[in-house]
Amino acid sequence: MWDLVPTIRASLAIELVNKGQSQAASAKLLGIAPSAVSQYISGKRGYRIEFQGETKELIEKLAQDLIDNAVDDFVPRICKICVSARGIESNCNSTCGPKEQEQNEPTE
Repeated sequence: MWDLVPTIRASLAIELVNKGQSQAASAKLLGIAPSAVSQYISGKRGYRIEFQGETKELIEKLAQDLIDNAVDDFVPRICKICVSARGIESNCNSTCGPKEQEQNEPTE
């Protein structure tokens, strides 16, 4: 998990910039320093894990939701991305686990 969280943040920062956000705007959306976004983009910070499938889709969706101001608390979403990346069923007992997230997701 300790390797995944910085990688998820890096992937989100890169995705936000790829979607047209400035580094400063991306930093504000993620609640991090603009210098951190710059380091994520340049590869100086964060691990370089290439996310695929569901994990990549969750990152892309979260980035778009951040841009659209459709996320109140992105910690549960980060937790869900982490669980997806690890390819496991969540045994997380914290309030940020996927079970909590499922309750907060809008129904279609």
